[in-house]
Amino acid sequence: MKQLMNTSLKKFGDRQKTAVLRLEMDYELAVLFEAIEEKDDKKIKDCKQKLEKIRQELLRLKAF
Repeated sequence: MKQLMNTSLKKFGDRQKTAVLRLEMDYELAVLFEAIEEKDDKKIKDCKQKLEKIRQELLRLKAF
């Protein structure tokens, strides 16, 4: 019974983390869009790095 509860709590935590990561991804994509429009190369590079970290975390959580 204890294992079942731990598994359920872990799945719930993973779903919450996935939701937060998806929101962060949406925000970074909006920032990237603005940076592209402004032709700000540094901001574009920073956004791409942040998006890559988010992508790696989502893959780790098997959310994609």
